[in-house]
Amino acid sequence: MTDLPPDLPRLRTLETWLAYTLDEVRAAIALAEQREREQQHGREHRPPPPEWLLEQGLNRDSPPVQVHVGGCWNAAKRSKGVTRDDALRALTQGVRACSACRPDTELGILDG
Repeated sequence: MTDLPPDLPRLRTLETWLAYTLDEVRAAIALAEQREREQQHGREHRPPPPEWLLEQGLNRDSPPVQVHVGGCWNAAKRSKGVTRDDALRALTQGVRACSACRPDTELGILDG
């Protein structure tokens, strides 16, 4: 046995409500699909991580404190990507090499 009302006016009201609800569901699906497409596009077009990182001091006027190999687990959030030449220059100017990732060895400054 069905739970639908038997009379036409209530059936039409129910039909209208269901059509409206279906439109809302379809709009929500379209938004979710758009978000998924944008996220996929972001994953596919994400720039590669930097090969070298320069960890900045605690404030913007502080000199750099460490050089890291890109992706080093020990790099602080205040690290920024730099070129190989910038990493070499920083190390030769006395910026400390990270003891975890050993950028000095990777760059050929020290034998590891």
